[in-house]
Amino acid sequence: MKKIFFLAAIVVAAASVVSIAAFNKTKVMMYASPVNGEKAPNLIYKNPEDKVMALSELKGKMVLIDFWASWCGPCRMTNPYIVQIYNKYHDKKFKNGKGFEVFSVSLDQDKGKWMAAIKNDGLVWPYHVSDLGGWNSAAARAYGVNSIPHGFLINGDGVIIGANVHPDEIVKLLDENLK
Repeated sequence: MKKIFFLAAIVVAAASVVSIAAFNKTKVMMYASPVNGEKAPNLIYKNPEDKVMALSELKGKMVLIDFWASWCGPCRMTNPYIVQIYNKYHDKKFKNGKGFEVFSVSLDQDKGKWMAAIKNDGLVWPYHVSDLGGWNSAAARAYGVNSIPHGFLINGDGVIIGANVHPDEIVKLLDENLK
């Protein structure tokens, strides 16, 4: 866990640099980010195979909404830890949720690069969506995301229990909510 915490701190610092640089190149409207205790806004977008997927399909599960992109170095460095967390908690039972899923929201604009990153990083969960809008993604606006990686942990009722969480925080919250 100490290794995850140290690497997460590096990722956060690098993400700040990446997000500021990207933000300065793109005009993005700032929106308020939902906070702990609020109902998570539903997200309905297409996966790489053009199948529509909705966050609401995962009701009854603990879910990490993971905003990322193939071009984001800190995101790609964080992905192995998200995979480890997914593998460890996927089949667990929680106080308010049966099982754990990751709902990945890509801020990519290039579908091919997005698909390659999913494969290369071994993102084995089935929930990958994007509107290919980059920083102007409707999902990013709905969640007030202006830097990545950026995650929200929600419980089985779709209520946010962790806003802007990083791998060490995700593990802590999942452990606290185990049944």
